[in-house]
Amino acid sequence: MVKYYCCAGMLKSSWDQVCVAFWQRYPNPYSNHVLTEDIIFREVTPTNCLVSRRLLTKTSRSPRWMEPYLPKQMSSSAYIIEDSIVDPQKRTMTTLTWNISHARLMSVEERCKYYINPENGSCTEIKREAWISTTIYGLSRAVQEFGLRRFKNSVTKTMKGFEYVLAKMQGETPSKTLTETATERARETALAAKEKAKDLASQAQKKQYV
Repeated sequence: MVKYYCCAGMLKSSWDQVCVAFWQRYPNPYSNHVLTEDIIFREVTPTNCLVSRRLLTKTSRSPRWMEPYLPKQMSSSAYIIEDSIVDPQKRTMTTLTWNISHARLMSVEERCKYYINPENGSCTEIKREAWISTTIYGLSRAVQEFGLRRFKNSVTKTMKGFEYVLAKMQGETPSKTLTETATERARETALAAKEKAKDLASQAQKKQYV
């Protein structure tokens, strides 16, 4: 049994910019889980389409209930194959990714199509489809639900990473990550507390001399 999921998204950048950003999106603050990316092959077809295949290595933290089924060296990392076709005539980019690590336990295939927004040529639409399956008897539903939750979380990070890279490409200031925002707030809180402590200490000292 295969679980199917489909969603759509939009980037407020042109198709050309998104295609360039696609190859430059690692590293970014939202992709710390991506360890390596290697091009296996790349060629231009007679119809001028750019066809590529890459191997990605990512950290992959498994839930505790799944760890007994995984070899030790495979429970913390995963290998992903990414195929892509860029068609400059049709102005589309199609990608297909799937995991080759512990695929018998959980297989996730993703297909994305990037194309120009028909109503706004300066924006790019993304249609994203995913197929999640497993061969674990008796736990298929749990594995698929886990895979779907992880996939949705990954999509959110992917879109934020895209926006971050596009902003840098266009000379804009990328929006801050949650970690950066939290760190700044913590610093501000610490400074405010420090100043308040100084004021209280100063007031206490003045009272002693009154």
